Amino acid sequence: MKSSHPLTTVVLAAGLGTRMKSSVPKVLHKIYGKPIIHYVIDSIKPLKSENNIIVIGSEGREIKNTINKHYKKNLVTFAIQKEPKGTGDALKVAINKLKGFNGTVLILSGDTPLISTITLQKFLRLHRQNKEDISIISFIAEGNHSYGRIIREGKQVKAIIEDRDVNNEQKKIKEVNSGIYAIKSHMLKLLNEIKINKAKGEYYLTDIVDIAVRKGYKVGAHIISNETELTGINTRQDLHNALHYLRDRIISKWINSGISFIDKPSVFIHPDVKIGIDTIIYSNIHIEGRTIIGKGCTIYPNVRITDSIIEDNVTIKDSTVIESSLIKKNAVIGPFAHLRPGSIIGSSSKIGNFVEIKNSIIGEGTKASHLSYLGDAQIGKNVNIGAGAITCNYDGKKKNKTIIEDDSFIGSDSQLIAPVRIGKGAYIGAGSTITQDVPPLSLAISRVKQRHIEQWTTRKQIKKEKLEMKKDKKSKR
Repeated sequence: MKSSHPLTTVVLAAGLGTRMKSSVPKVLHKIYGKPIIHYVIDSIKPLKSENNIIVIGSEGREIKNTINKHYKKNLVTFAIQKEPKGTGDALKVAINKLKGFNGTVLILSGDTPLISTITLQKFLRLHRQNKEDISIISFIAEGNHSYGRIIREGKQVKAIIEDRDVNNEQKKIKEVNSGIYAIKSHMLKLLNEIKINKAKGEYYLTDIVDIAVRKGYKVGAHIISNETELTGINTRQDLHNALHYLRDRIISKWINSGISFIDKPSVFIHPDVKIGIDTIIYSNIHIEGRTIIGKGCTIYPNVRITDSIIEDNVTIKDSTVIESSLIKKNAVIGPFAHLRPGSIIGSSSKIGNFVEIKNSIIGEGTKASHLSYLGDAQIGKNVNIGAGAITCNYDGKKKNKTIIEDDSFIGSDSQLIAPVRIGKGAYIGAGSTITQDVPPLSLAISRVKQRHIEQWTTRKQIKKEKLEMKKDKKSKR
């Protein structure tokens, strides 16, 4: 069933972004690990437009590949602007993809990552309710800036003048253009009347407003958001500012959802993260990717968590790193622990200070409290891993598996040479190197026999004194 308000979106992303001083296309610079243009696409997805057209430059292959890897096929269509001739020309390139479309065309810039779906929905409602041929989102800009000014006669919009072209009086105007437009499809024919700006060698999309007004069409500008949400990214400073704006927005959302923060300016939470109520987050925390944190967790200072699932009532102590792992309820992790990808930590388990785990399953109630490495291991329930114990999983060619069954005890400073299995309830004596499977309920010890050399220290001291006497005699000759 077709919508009663047909919509197509066009995202202009062909700009060179020279002010970023980077070999990376401007719209692929990241905020919280996510490209700028992905934020824009995510804001338009809920609008359910008939087509989403991304205009890229002739060197836009990297942009196209990045988008295609992340989004479902056919979500967007790409149009290529072969030469950088400005926003007016970029929109003309997109028209070739409209195929007789009759409705509203929503136009955005690919470098406005903070624009929200709610603002766009409100804007489209105003566009329809006011029966405007062209609608513009405007905002009030403070201080020095380079935005185009909205020129009005009374309440009526007459034109948009770019910052470089305004006179001294117009420069005082605070209402400016966001670069977001809603244009009825029949108005796109006016693009052919835009003349090239000789100084820049570009066709300005903003000139369509003056042309439309002169022909008697209805143009409206709507201040429905603020400068923060509508700011474009043109410089590294803009990128930095956007990150902090987004951080504040995200943290405010979580505070209102029942999360406590000890020092919110030092916390950075990616937009796709989910957090349960009554979780407490301390200072200098980075929670990244698609991490999910359960209810009642406590995350102490200097922790980084990436693409992981943390179940309810987990405690993560200071200076811990967790990557692509699952931590089950009531576990305690850290301080100074490192969970590498593929780690699964059972409920009520404890992973203590300076313990590294990689691609391993740790059973319920198991404890590895100090200074251990557990890689490519499957460890059962209620196992005790002593200080300094390690699984020697790599033989120089391939990774091998260590299996430690329930209720086993691994003594301090033990080396388990994989592949090896420690049976249920077995004990490994401290300082042992285990190269063979250990049967259940057995004690395995592999140490050289201790022996004592009597008076060894005394003889060593006498020998030392004799050498010193010889040196003295030589020096006196």
